[in-house]
Amino acid sequence: MTVTTTASGPPGGLNVTFDRHSRTADGATPAAARRFVFLLDSSIRLNPDAFPICTRETVQAAGVAACPPESVVGSATGSYQDGSQVQAVAVNSQIAGGPGILLAFPTTGLILEQTLERVSPPYQSTYTWAIDELLPPTATPPRDRPGTSRFVITFGAVTHHDGRTVSYLETADPRCAHHFGLWSEFVTGQVVLPTDQTTPTRR
Repeated sequence: MTVTTTASGPPGGLNVTFDRHSRTADGATPAAARRFVFLLDSSIRLNPDAFPICTRETVQAAGVAACPPESVVGSATGSYQDGSQVQAVAVNSQIAGGPGILLAFPTTGLILEQTLERVSPPYQSTYTWAIDELLPPTATPPRDRPGTSRFVITFGAVTHHDGRTVSYLETADPRCAHHFGLWSEFVTGQVVLPTDQTTPTRR
């Protein structure tokens, strides 16, 4: 996994891109995932309250196009071993009464919920914030679910709130290194935590 950050919006504003590759020793299709947790260190702050909210009911009924344009806070692309791809749009939302993200795949109708939470032990020594994505079970047996060979997701957007420009993600110190992790659980039971460290692009 690699993570890149780029400047976005006001000073300290960031776009953060996670780029994950999955492969097997024998070249077989990678196992499907059960859960991804995107981990951010304490130098990064999330500002979901500054962005409009789009509900799951709206996305299900009329698609992301019916959401407020400034509720879009990211995008993603999943690539499969056969070369096919799926695209997704991330919108700011409320999940179980708290801040979250809906990751909507227009071509398949799939909607994944991501909650924004404080990191739980034992990862608090390195990370502070978690974007927690739980993939719901399906009627397809786990062994028959194809996993993506690559998944790229970017979090980041800019809006205007209370008379100022606000980025969805901001860094407290543009000069410092940022630490990221991607806790991943697969249907095989395997758990991995690739990590990366970046320095934001200077303006």
